Amino acid sequence: MSFPKSLTILFPLLFTLLIPFTNAATFAVLNKCTYTVWAAASPGGGMHLDPGQSWTVNVNPGTTQARIWGRTNCNFDANGNGQCQTGDCNGLLQCQGYGKAPNTLAEFALNQPNNLDFVDISNVDGFNIPMDFSPTTAVCKSLRCAANIVGECPAELQTPGGCNNPCTVYKTNQYCCTDGPGTCGPTPLSKFFKDRCPDAYSYPQDDPTSLFTCPAGTNYAITFCP
Repeated sequence: MSFPKSLTILFPLLFTLLIPFTNAATFAVLNKCTYTVWAAASPGGGMHLDPGQSWTVNVNPGTTQARIWGRTNCNFDANGNGQCQTGDCNGLLQCQGYGKAPNTLAEFALNQPNNLDFVDISNVDGFNIPMDFSPTTAVCKSLRCAANIVGECPAELQTPGGCNNPCTVYKTNQYCCTDGPGTCGPTPLSKFFKDRCPDAYSYPQDDPTSLFTCPAGTNYAITFCP
């Protein structure tokens, strides 16, 4: 069978356009808190979520260093410019880049080697909102960090609306691991987070107990105040 020349040219173009959406992941973000959360995603932007409201974020395969988090006590004008007490993203409702600590993070890298997604909850940037990060279309580990970290936060890490990670406060290699692999380890302050959220990152090199995988193409749900 032969095709018109125009279709012969068009088919490769359509195939190329469809490839990026193969195994794209959908993240259903739900606010179950009793207060408003301004959800943020990098990539993805941002959304005002009143209690009970949800937001769907679609992320292309191959995306790395991605994260979703919640912002609190925000005030934006009609143009989407303003500030948030925690998790602020350069003063923009439609987030560009990462948020300001403290913020509880759902982090992920999609379609990585061996057809795996790498996923985690991180307190490396501190904690502001309880979070659940769970697969919805595959059997792999559900992650949760829902302890009363803000209420129990050590005095030296306390900040309005959240609990800072020690790296944010002290900015030394002991807490930030800036001198490379194997140059830092758990501390009494990181242990505060680990004791309450054992599946979440408590310091930057906390990989063995904090980084998990799901099959590429999995969809996920992220719930604030689960």
